Amino acid sequence: MVKNKQTAIITGGAQGIGFAIARKLGRIGYNLMLWDLNKIRCIAAVADLQKQDIEAQAFEVDISSEDSVVYAFKQVLSQVPQIHVVINAAGIVGPTGIKTEEVSLNEFSRTCQINLIGSFIITKYSIRAMLPNDYGRILLISSIAGKEGNAGMCAYSASKSGVIGLVKAAGKEYADSGITINALAPATVMTPMVEAMDPIQVKYMTDKIPMKRCGTLEEVANISAWVVSSEASFNTGFVFDLTGGRAVY
Repeated sequence: MVKNKQTAIITGGAQGIGFAIARKLGRIGYNLMLWDLNKIRCIAAVADLQKQDIEAQAFEVDISSEDSVVYAFKQVLSQVPQIHVVINAAGIVGPTGIKTEEVSLNEFSRTCQINLIGSFIITKYSIRAMLPNDYGRILLISSIAGKEGNAGMCAYSASKSGVIGLVKAAGKEYADSGITINALAPATVMTPMVEAMDPIQVKYMTDKIPMKRCGTLEEVANISAWVVSSEASFNTGFVFDLTGGRAVY
């Protein structure tokens, strides 16, 4: 791994939004640390990137486990002197296409444990790793569901709304530290996670988009690359829109 490049950690980096962002950053020249719960898929993703002459390593990490995250940060910092960028793209949809009264507490808790608690754990230890260097870029992937709520997806909507609150609070706390903390709130983006959802639920979400289409992985990757760049130095505690006109605030 080349140590004089900027280092970026991408959680959920084995597929979907995480992998698309990783590929974009890799082409720019970042050292990539892909974290994913699925070790086999993560190794395959790294192999794919390396075929494109992109520096990358695979780590098996459960973002909902504090011990797993702490250990992974120690592994990365044993290899590079500084972590410049952390992007948390790991997450699950949880129960979909059903009303709130039908959602079990276990399903709701699991969704929040990964999407919200996981985001908190990643943010907490990213900040600790970045503070000694007075620089860092943290980007959490939220969702339009966190702003507006999606019927039939109460657990997902609640968890992603929590991510927005986390970003707004932490962004203010560390605004003068050289560390920016932002979120991205996409509308429906065609990923393996979305493709596995009930088609009726996907249509419900897509119909709300004025552009009448889903977002692309490339569009997510492009805006993410700017948000975590040194150019985005006056943006923190903000939720960037990627909704094809659906969000109006």
